[in-house]
Amino acid sequence: MPPLKFCANISWLFTELPDFSQRIYAAASAGFQAVEAAWLYDSDLQELQRVREATGVEVVLINTPPGDVKEGDLGLGAVPGRETEFKQGLDLALKYAKALDCKRIHLMAGRIPVGSTRAALAREMEAIFVQNLKYAADIFSKEGITGLIEPINTRITDPRYFLDSPHQAAAILEKVGKPNIKLQMDVFHWQIMDGNLTQNIEKYFPLIGHIQIAQVPGRNEPDSAGEIRYSYLFNTLEQLGYKGHIGCEYKPLGATDEGLGWLKDYWTHSK
Repeated sequence: MPPLKFCANISWLFTELPDFSQRIYAAASAGFQAVEAAWLYDSDLQELQRVREATGVEVVLINTPPGDVKEGDLGLGAVPGRETEFKQGLDLALKYAKALDCKRIHLMAGRIPVGSTRAALAREMEAIFVQNLKYAADIFSKEGITGLIEPINTRITDPRYFLDSPHQAAAILEKVGKPNIKLQMDVFHWQIMDGNLTQNIEKYFPLIGHIQIAQVPGRNEPDSAGEIRYSYLFNTLEQLGYKGHIGCEYKPLGATDEGLGWLKDYWTHSK
C-alpha cells in the first residue's frame, strides 16, 4: 500500500510567519511537498506563483472567498440572494487556482442568515446550493478542477453553518449529480457531529475528494490528547486505498515545527 500524502494548511500552520509566501517556504523546509489554504486573496498572486515554483510545493486546495466576514459571512454557496456574489467569488477562486495549478476548490456553503432558522430556510438553501454547485461544476470541468463541499460542525465551531453532516452533504451531492463535485471530509467535524467514523468513512469513501484532520475536541495536533486514535484511521485510509492528500488543519499547541513529530514518525515508518 502506498503511504498517505499530507499537506500543510498554511492558514493554520506556520502562523509564526506573517505571510503565506514565507509559510510555503517553511512547509517545504519541514518536509511537506504540498500545501492548502483557506483564503489567499490578500496575497500577491505573482509572488505566490514564484514561491510555488521555487519550492516545488504543490498547492492542492483553496476555498472560495468567504464574503463579507465583518458582516458574518462564511461562504455564499447556499445563501439566499447572494448568488451573484457567489459567482464573482468563484471567478476569483478560479483565477488563483489556475495561476497556482491548484486542482481543488472548496465551495463554501455559508451560514443561515441572522434572524432566520434552519427549519424555515433548509429547503430553499439546499436548492440554491445545488444550483450553484451545478454552475461551478460546469465551469470547473473545462479546467480539470474538482469542487468540494465540506460539512462544518454546528455543535462547537459554527452553529449557523448550513452544511453540517456527511449525510446532508451526500444527499446534496446526489442531487447535483456531477462527478467533479466531491465531499471534503474533515475528521474533526465528522467526529463532533456524528462519530461512527469507520462506518461513515467506508460508506462515503467513493464520494470523498479530500480529507482534513485535527484532534477532538481541542483541534490540535493529531497525537495530542483527545478522542481520536489517528494511527487507526490512517491505517483504515491506507486499506481503503485513499490516494488524495490529507490536510493538516489544526492549531499547533506550540511552534508548528515542534508539533510535527507525529508526521515525521509516519514518514519514517512508511518508508
